[in-house]
Amino acid sequence: MFHVKHFDVVIVGGGHAGSEAAWAAAQMGASVALVTLRREAIGIMSCNPAIGGLGKGHLVREIDALGGLMGLAADAAGIQFRLLNRTKGPAVRGPRAQSDRVLYRDYVQNALSELENLSIIEGEATDLRVENDEVTGLILADGSEIATRNVVLTTGTFLRGVIHIGDVSRPGGRVGDAASVAMAERLEGFDLPLGRLKTGTPPRLNGRTIDWSKLEMQPGDTDPSLFSFMSDGAMAHQISCGITHTNAETHDIIRENLSRSAMYGGHIDGVGPRYCPSIEDKVVRFADKDSHQVFLEPEGLTTDTVYPNGISTSLPADVQERYVRSMYGLENVEIEQMGYAIEYDYVDPRALRLSLELKSCPGLFLAGQINGTTGYEEAAAQGLVAAVNAVRRARDQDSVTFSRKDSYIGVMVDDLVGRGVAEPYRMFTSRAEFRLLLRADNADQRLTTLGRDIGTVNDARWAAFNRKSEQIKKGNEVLAKVDLTAREIAGTGAKLNVDGPKRTALDALTLNDFGFDALYQIRPELPDIDRKIAEQIKNDALYAHYIRRQEKDIAAMAKDEATVIPFSTNYAEIGGLSAELVQKLNAARPESLAQARRIDGMTPAALLVLSGYLKRLDSRQVS
Repeated sequence: MFHVKHFDVVIVGGGHAGSEAAWAAAQMGASVALVTLRREAIGIMSCNPAIGGLGKGHLVREIDALGGLMGLAADAAGIQFRLLNRTKGPAVRGPRAQSDRVLYRDYVQNALSELENLSIIEGEATDLRVENDEVTGLILADGSEIATRNVVLTTGTFLRGVIHIGDVSRPGGRVGDAASVAMAERLEGFDLPLGRLKTGTPPRLNGRTIDWSKLEMQPGDTDPSLFSFMSDGAMAHQISCGITHTNAETHDIIRENLSRSAMYGGHIDGVGPRYCPSIEDKVVRFADKDSHQVFLEPEGLTTDTVYPNGISTSLPADVQERYVRSMYGLENVEIEQMGYAIEYDYVDPRALRLSLELKSCPGLFLAGQINGTTGYEEAAAQGLVAAVNAVRRARDQDSVTFSRKDSYIGVMVDDLVGRGVAEPYRMFTSRAEFRLLLRADNADQRLTTLGRDIGTVNDARWAAFNRKSEQIKKGNEVLAKVDLTAREIAGTGAKLNVDGPKRTALDALTLNDFGFDALYQIRPELPDIDRKIAEQIKNDALYAHYIRRQEKDIAAMAKDEATVIPFSTNYAEIGGLSAELVQKLNAARPESLAQARRIDGMTPAALLVLSGYLKRLDSRQVS
């Protein structure tokens, strides 16, 4: 055995969680090691070639607002940008980009390679050195040891991963990579609550064998909505996707062969993602539908490979070929790689603190699919949270937690740690109580100051943020001084009583059907306001009344989050709590009254009892 030098933080895994963790920790100035099986696999998009979407796009904007990597990579590699839910309110619109796999991977690898305080080590992490229940190092398969007090595990689907195609199963973390068995067995030794989940991927198609002339084509937006607040425009050539559909024949083929599917044939025990079902699931669960839409997404500008979004499967190869060729435009298509399901171990995230550190093993942080989530975006956000807290622990600083009232990152982490998962967790805007406040357009206004305080936001981003903030402030000040009559406002087509009182231009922007174009129609002499600045001013105004109504709820949540519950609390000693709640509280170990409030079975009466106990405890400590 030989020893590698000491690092502040060691990250295991080079996927989206690991890459984001390495970037964040290095931005904070820590000495960081990234351990990965293959250097050339860092940043690979192992499933769909896309970033963002509903809820997920909000996460990417928040990662970027905190100085993260994913938004920059997505903008550099984006070959089609679309703003989902464009016709709905700004709070639920989701930016999405189809990516060139090679451009995305190369951007991530190049960005990480330029970090002087990041060392990339090829090898398999097989064991953890633990002394006095705390991490002191990471051991690799070749016997070498890396000394550290902080390890971030981002193992993705590799923990005892098994790939299924029909009745054929083989170990693997993804196609072409071995599963991680030794680390899974090591985690078992911690007596952690482990479970099995599964996810899937569709067959990959040869685009040269698709009859594109038969298909409806879907272009991207002419005015792309980018992810990074530092990006000015799309950087790669933009393309269109094709659209085809399954049909009655497709469904008949699948129904006839359900028993040969790995999932329906009883070969898989893990639970799959409800909101990203396999084609077998769709045919069974939506038996009344005779067609499902399939998006044919080119995987890049220099490849002919096409990703058929919507038909992930674990059916045998011969069945995959038949059902794919039953679809319009795909009659003669060639399959380059068969679709497959993958089953893997995960740790019940209720074993974690809000910092994503294991309660039972200080210094060991978990991020990504190991915590029961699905998706690149959820993984990257967790990687950032875990890395930030690992660095702070290395410096003997208090952990940083993200609040539900301030970010989707906070919503996700609180959901995971407080409620656990019964299926792979996916972010949706509906999960947030204050989604009118947590919009994609204002992620920087919500989080960049925090990122600067943490140390993840560099000087260039901080300067750009301050310029934007000053522009918003000046824009609001100008608009607050401009008076408009109700007749003027109504004259632009806004639904408003012409005999109503005067309003400032800022107040007028609270109307759904009154925007900057209408304002300049009335007051052409007003100074021009940058389009992005105007968009945020409009959105802030649009939701201002609703947010003011929620201020009481936001303040109550802030108070609950600030009421810390000591980890060592013996709930059995608190009179007035039921035996069931004592058991749940002792198992969950909530870190705050806010977390305790969301425990299943918690009643208002029990909260009053717990709150009273904490007040008495606080008064004794003060005295």
